[in-house]
Amino acid sequence: MTQHDRKDGETRLERGRRALAEIDGEAGANVVAALADIAPDFARYIFEFPFGDIYSRPGLDLRAREIATIAALTAMGTATPQLKVHIEAGLNVGLTREEITETIIQMAVYAGFPAALNGLFAAKEVFAARPSGREEQAA
Repeated sequence: MTQHDRKDGETRLERGRRALAEIDGEAGANVVAALADIAPDFARYIFEFPFGDIYSRPGLDLRAREIATIAALTAMGTATPQLKVHIEAGLNVGLTREEITETIIQMAVYAGFPAALNGLFAAKEVFAARPSGREEQAA
């Protein structure tokens, strides 16, 4: 999704739903569904702000946004479930396993070896659950 993909008259919520489906696919839908019974408003916030506003901005393509997100979540070291969702999203928008792995390894310099190691194990789980070559077909 880029600035060019914004549709006239589309609300933040509609744009966010479309972006989340494109970027995160089933993983994003699962997060939103898990919030339905406890915090449906929070699910709406996820649609509107990160996906309806930020991911839809011009200036960076989805690959660059997912590299930044994977790096940030790895560096945090406390967001493994979200990191896994965004590793999957990175594959969905055309990142290779090597690019994701290198992004996580780079975080060892800035966030430390434990954060990078945890990130690599998260990536290993996502890669193992996803048939090889699927990301190339999605790109």
